Amino acid sequence: MGNKLLEMRGIEKTFPGVKALSDCRFDLNRGEVHALVGENGAGKSTMMKILTGVYTKDSGTILFEGKETDIHGPKSAQDMGICIIHQELNLMPHLTVAQNMYIGRESENEKKFFISDREINKGAAEIFESMHLKLDPRTKVSDLTVAKQQMVEIAKALTFNSKILVMDEPTAALTETEIDELFNIIRDLQKRGVGIVYISHRMEELFRISDRVTVFRDGEYVDTKMMSETDMDEIIHMMVGRTIYEEPKTHSNVPDDAPVVLKATGLVSKDVKNVSFELKKGEILGFAGLMGAGRTETARLIFGADHMDSGEIEINGKRVNIKSPQDAVENGIAYLSEDRKRYGLATGLSVATNVTLSCLEKFLRSGMISFKKEAGVTNEYVDKLDIKTPSISQLVKFLSGGNQQKVVIAKWLAHDCDIMIFDEPTRGIDVGAKSEIYKLMNELAAMGKSIIMISSELPELLRMSDRIMVMCEGVLTGRLGIGEANQQLIMKYATTREVR
Repeated sequence: MGNKLLEMRGIEKTFPGVKALSDCRFDLNRGEVHALVGENGAGKSTMMKILTGVYTKDSGTILFEGKETDIHGPKSAQDMGICIIHQELNLMPHLTVAQNMYIGRESENEKKFFISDREINKGAAEIFESMHLKLDPRTKVSDLTVAKQQMVEIAKALTFNSKILVMDEPTAALTETEIDELFNIIRDLQKRGVGIVYISHRMEELFRISDRVTVFRDGEYVDTKMMSETDMDEIIHMMVGRTIYEEPKTHSNVPDDAPVVLKATGLVSKDVKNVSFELKKGEILGFAGLMGAGRTETARLIFGADHMDSGEIEINGKRVNIKSPQDAVENGIAYLSEDRKRYGLATGLSVATNVTLSCLEKFLRSGMISFKKEAGVTNEYVDKLDIKTPSISQLVKFLSGGNQQKVVIAKWLAHDCDIMIFDEPTRGIDVGAKSEIYKLMNELAAMGKSIIMISSELPELLRMSDRIMVMCEGVLTGRLGIGEANQQLIMKYATTREVR
């Protein structure tokens, strides 16, 4: 393995109201690929942002090449030879490959007033040659495939003489052939003594490329294992092995002969690959998967928010043509976005206006809004949903996250939608508000409303769902009855594209 390159010990990080990291540790050897895994929110990204200078640790020790150090910002990390390649590539498409590699480094040679394209093209070409990569430094980034852009990011990191390279979901947009090419470059970097932190949800990849794996869970360090001494089931168990505080549902509340209210067949888009499923009356249908699985993209196709390349949607047995959100709403479909402030609410307007905005025509009299009628309906839902607000004229931006979510629900109930898509319905709200949202969703299902629930929290899915659809990279890989579903099984389906 070689010498120890990095040790992070007892790392703590707290954000307002959230303990992101508690006594976490991670180490890296020269020439090693060390995988860092965990569910969404486990603390992986926070740990790496501390390593790369984006965040400052609250406490703990960082030893780099055996010496205790503090990392004061991303520039400080780069100067030390610590670089990160983010999942969202950070390149300027209108510039050439070489210009992207050396941008921001113009002041390194203070004797020169002008930057020499010939000089940076030569430097880029030398790095590409060392990577055994056939790429013209003069090519515009916009003309490259995603895989080639990924290689440019790695080459850019090498211009800093990187000793540590953090790769965050590096294969998310790559084909199998491109992944093989990337792995060849990673192995070459290993031979040069570069230590690589590899963050990925793809379990099969970890066993192909990693020497060790460290697991984080709920902001805490769980364990580190040699890849040769563990297996997929053990890693998944470590990732999801926390205590489940909410009792999971053991059986579906929906009769087998319940009518199908929504049928999706062969949905295809840029991010969705031939997805088909049915939703029954009174059912809560859970959608599980990791980041980039295509769950939200599937929901947006059904709601008409994204373009569908092909596929069919039926509502109550009748084929419908949904080209826009307006078409979806007219067909009784509501969508509660995971980003409620951006897509679900007008936070600068009142509770009453937000509740009635989607069905304003109901409150018009001779072209004028009947504020009395609007107040009556709004007060009805404030009482029904127990929305805590001083009055219905209160601006929504002053409500808590849980009460803002209830306002979004009230908006769609006022419109009388029968099919409701809840995308991460409890994200960013406290435990008490979560319980209220769960209760409300169960009440809606009991009333005959049908719910699609997308959630990254496995205990939440197991508590609420009658059935669970599992997705991985745009593919529907698993269909589970709630009686057979468990966290390990869901994670297994969520980390491989093999359809079961």
